[in-house]
Order: sequence, then structure tokens, then C-alpha cells
Amino acid sequence: MISIRIIDRAHKDDINIPNQPFKLFGLMLPSYNNGKWDHTELCFPPENHTEMVFPDENYDYDKMIKDHAFIGAYDGEACIGLAIMRQDFFRYMYLYDLKVNAKYRGKGVGAMLIEEAKKLALKQGYIGVYTQGQDNNLGACLFYLKCGFEIGGINTHIYKGTSQENKKDIFFYCDAK
Repeated sequence: MISIRIIDRAHKDDINIPNQPFKLFGLMLPSYNNGKWDHTELCFPPENHTEMVFPDENYDYDKMIKDHAFIGAYDGEACIGLAIMRQDFFRYMYLYDLKVNAKYRGKGVGAMLIEEAKKLALKQGYIGVYTQGQDNNLGACLFYLKCGFEIGGINTHIYKGTSQENKKDIFFYCDAK
């Protein structure tokens, strides 16, 4: 049975669960018309599907705990998912990182972490949660929409001058009601 809990100092090593590959199978194309965000999805043919994995972060619990909170998903005592929440000066708390062990994806673990993140945000005086996803990570973008987030903006310049030059970041917002 999966349980969700705040990761305390005694379990601080759990914040460094490894990143694992995820599939890249399309693009989310946001549009803003008449004061409202919408999107279309461009799905790649199967022969153009790829995988990506982010480098492991090596988070430092002791340095981060002053303005971050760590939410873990556990199968018994094994940490199989992580949401890192960062305090922000706006009315939304920032979902800094979200990851779920590949074996547990598609089983509701990510949604459980999001629900706990919303509760934490409310408890800390925020009205909701915001995060960002790369436009080429269609799976993540669709996941956020499924969890009740809405598109709230796009950054078309963030990757300029990098090896990821053609990517964009989409901002997602969710009220924590």
C-alpha cells in the first residue's frame, strides 16, 4: 500500500531518489486567445518517440529545508516518489520537482503527491500550486491538466543559447480549494 508523508530529517536521504527515463512522444502547443489559454497536442509517429532522463540532482536536505518541503510516496519503507515544494513570494507555492519511480507510474502515485502538495500549500497560506513543464514532455503536461492544473503562461526564451534551444516552458497553476 502506498503512503504519502512529509520527509523529515531522519529520512533525508530519500529526497535523492534517482531520476528515471520518461517517454517523449509529442508536443503541447499552448495558445492564448481572448484572455483564455488553450492548447493543441502534436503527437509524434511511433518511430519518432524518444526517451529522456534528467541528471540526478544531489539535493541537500539541510540547505534546502529552510524554504522547501519534501513530500514522499512510500511503498513500505521504500521512497518511490517525490514532490519538492518551494516557498514563493506569490500566492502560489512552487512545485519544484516531481518524480515517480518508473515501476509505479500510471498507478496514481503522482496524483497522490499533487493532492498532498495542495494541502501543504493551503496549510502554509498559499491559494494553490504552480509548476512548469517542457512543451516536449507531453506526458507531464497532460498529467498536470488531468490533476486540475490550468495553463497560465509560457516562456519561449528560457532555453535560448543552450542545447535545448527549441524547447519552451509551460506554466501550470492549480487552486488548492
